[in-house]
Amino acid sequence: MLRRNLVFLLAGFSPAALLAHAQEAATESTAKASPQIAEMQKVEDAWSVALAKRDQYGLELVLSPKFVDISAVGEVRSRNQEIASILTKFPDLISIEQKAVSVRVVGDVAVVNGTYILRRRVGGHPVDEKGIFSHVFERNRAAWQCINAQRTIVVEQPVDKKAAEAAAKKSNAELPFHVPLLHQGDEPAQTAPASANQPQSQTPPR
Repeated sequence: MLRRNLVFLLAGFSPAALLAHAQEAATESTAKASPQIAEMQKVEDAWSVALAKRDQYGLELVLSPKFVDISAVGEVRSRNQEIASILTKFPDLISIEQKAVSVRVVGDVAVVNGTYILRRRVGGHPVDEKGIFSHVFERNRAAWQCINAQRTIVVEQPVDKKAAEAAAKKSNAELPFHVPLLHQGDEPAQTAPASANQPQSQTPPR
């Protein structure tokens, strides 16, 4: 039953559909939507604080032992791997803000979709990574714990205006989106024509 609910809830939540869904959610009854969003926003806030402070205990409270994280670059990590990565491999994190846009609850399962702003240092300069997320929570006694998380980067931009202008001048990208797993590789070395670089074989004299 839990798996069926998850498949039903996650279906159709692509990055392009999130905005439309958020607009649809905004038109729902305020009395019905607000308590759920407010409740899950508190969980998201606790998660954000634990991330910024690199608080292992705080992370263990909000992340289920069954937690699986799919990062914006496609890395898949368990709860222990995620916490270890945050504590040892993420020293450039400055802050993170996660805002719940829509919440759907079915029994003891809640799906939260929203936006996030992650500020980190790149080359000594603060950069804002903005994107969307989908978090699946399971009620554990009286608390909500995340069992699945996935992020999608929408845009990365330097916080400093001058740095942003410099980055824009250096960028050759035609699209304003960061596409994970795709990058510009080195241009293949051009091979000169054989006639220019290699001596032609000659018939030895008889």
